[in-house]
Amino acid sequence: MGGLPFTAMTSVKRQRGQEPLDIADIWLSRAVSQVRQPVESMFNWIEEKTSIEIASKVRSYQGLLVHVFGRLEAAMFIRNVLPKCA
Repeated sequence: MGGLPFTAMTSVKRQRGQEPLDIADIWLSRAVSQVRQPVESMFNWIEEKTSIEIASKVRSYQGLLVHVFGRLEAAMFIRNVLPKCA
């Protein structure tokens, strides 16, 4: 079985009672956080503007695709078209 073509990096968290993190783990956590923060902000904005996570009426895979891509299209419309109209 082949692995993924990339390595997923996550921040390092100290467990209760564990020794303090070494400098390499601190730098890795900082680097991961710097990349992750703008992505998290974008997803938060999409959720705030479109309520994409509310899919209680979706009953099929095709319905889920329509819901997700429709909401993403609405987010791009809000982001790119509406500010120009004001």
